[in-house]
Amino acid sequence: MSRDLYGILGVSRNATDDDIRRAYKRKAKESHPDLHPNDDAKAEIFKSASSAYEILSDCEKRGQYDRGEIDADGNPKGFGPGQGFGGGFSRGSGGFQGDPFEDILSGMFGGGRRRPGPRKGADMRYRVEISFEDAVTGAKREMTMADGRVLNISIPAGIETGQSLRLKSQGKPSNSSGPPGDAILEIFVRPNKIWTRDGSDIRMTVPVPLRTAVLGGQVDVETPMGPIALKIPDGSNSGATLRLRGKGVQISGKPGHLYARLEVVIEDPKDPKLRDWAKSN
Repeated sequence: MSRDLYGILGVSRNATDDDIRRAYKRKAKESHPDLHPNDDAKAEIFKSASSAYEILSDCEKRGQYDRGEIDADGNPKGFGPGQGFGGGFSRGSGGFQGDPFEDILSGMFGGGRRRPGPRKGADMRYRVEISFEDAVTGAKREMTMADGRVLNISIPAGIETGQSLRLKSQGKPSNSSGPPGDAILEIFVRPNKIWTRDGSDIRMTVPVPLRTAVLGGQVDVETPMGPIALKIPDGSNSGATLRLRGKGVQISGKPGHLYARLEVVIEDPKDPKLRDWAKSN
């Protein structure tokens, strides 16, 4: 039975492009092999979701799939290689004039008989792991392709796990004088111990010495853009959140913010002066 690409992503057939993108991102996070090592079932779900997204995210391919012109693997519907009507004829058979597969395509797309022409080379897929900082700020990195070529890759700020970059004409060469295929880079963003992402914003927890929390001052804070001095208002308490405008994901024209949640810490709980102060109050 043919697979239903919409069912694989869990969306309806009238889903918008954004619905499809969000559904794929959710599936990718739930089943990515890096997040679920040695789980063959999850790996198969991720593979199916990626295959479905490749077709449904492409307007032309989605239209062909909806009209029944291609199957769930992106192949034109019709007879398989070497098959004819009733299995008795094949390409080049002396007992049959013409190619039944070409006749089927001709009927599907209109016009006279289609002649074999240049076909695009196959796409190549690569898994690319990037740092949290690169996903936030964007970066340029070198990547070695399967044939040994080294390319300079631009990573756009704001990219997330499950999204892909397409490099035109960097895939396999055509075997029929057509253009080469594309290289598709499937992105995985490494989790970070300091920061978490919330849309275009970044959140983190900042330890603050008790003295600084009471009297105010500054603490050094690491951000994806580098270290900064964060001003702590006097009388701050654990749970208070400070916003650093424009220090979140560096999306062009509308960067996000960084939200620092304060956590008051006692540097030396056995400090005699601190113990005396606590006893006297």
